[in-house]
Amino acid sequence: MRKFVSFFGERSPLFEELNEKTRQYAESKGIEYVWAPQTPYNVEEVIENLNDADAGMIDVEPYDEKIFGRMNDRCKLLVRFGVGFDKVDLSAASAHGICVTRTTGANKTGVADMALMMMMAAGRQVMINRKTVESGVWVKNIGSELIGKKVGILGFGNIGITLAKLLRGFDCEVVAYDVYRNEEAAKSCHVRFTDLEEIFTTCDAISVHLPYNKDTDHLIGREVFDKMKKNAVLVCTARGNIIDEDALYDALTTGKIAAAGLDVYAKEPLPADSRLIGLDNVILTPHVSSQTYESIWYTYKKGIDIAADFFAGRELEKGDLLNPDYVNHVR
Repeated sequence: MRKFVSFFGERSPLFEELNEKTRQYAESKGIEYVWAPQTPYNVEEVIENLNDADAGMIDVEPYDEKIFGRMNDRCKLLVRFGVGFDKVDLSAASAHGICVTRTTGANKTGVADMALMMMMAAGRQVMINRKTVESGVWVKNIGSELIGKKVGILGFGNIGITLAKLLRGFDCEVVAYDVYRNEEAAKSCHVRFTDLEEIFTTCDAISVHLPYNKDTDHLIGREVFDKMKKNAVLVCTARGNIIDEDALYDALTTGKIAAAGLDVYAKEPLPADSRLIGLDNVILTPHVSSQTYESIWYTYKKGIDIAADFFAGRELEKGDLLNPDYVNHVR
């Protein structure tokens, strides 16, 4: 029986329940499942556990030569809990014959749900209205409705597509940008592909679902904010460094855009002295878009499914395999 060790989660009744559920599901697939949560993250424990397993489920911490170079030849599969993989050195993994995958699509509904909530809450000025109630001096702060507005989706993968489906009930005009255009999905969601210029200059709300790389680093900065509508709401549940946070602060304080919602940041946790924390027109959450019971369970389950397919020699789903060249180095 293959052994699968998971590092994701924290010691709590909820995660105990989810991981027992995962253990039972793994057993039904002929896989021994071991949960070894890393809170706090301990490199030595990670290496020790991986050297005693055939596969591992990893979180957001860096995985590079410092780890791969100390692994024996037993562990041949790493599954990223989620979709972002910028902290994993794929070249180093391949050099050691280690297959790296991700759980594409498993948390799509949770993240899309959060993005939709942030667009609505930011538009209706939930933060400043809460403070108004606390002050005891009621002022009628005028917000904006999402219904009937033009919404731009940056990144039309699983999450972007799911968000577009949710927006259909709001009678929005939805446009999207992606390097790889899924025309079939766009047609079914009544979405029109366009360029960044149209999205930044004409959309009332923009939701970011792009991967982080050299091309998207600070993609949204001062020049972009200068182009945006004054009533615009910007939401990011992807990766923090896609947005220039200093430029965002200036845009929010000078009225270049109306509001924002962030679940991710350039540095996490967000430093306590961040100027963003003091603003009334930005919603800040601690990287929890995918943290719903449903999304966590689907992600654990997909991790087991990936392992089962991998060890059975079946082809992995498109988008899950991150370093196909690992096969050139398998011993």
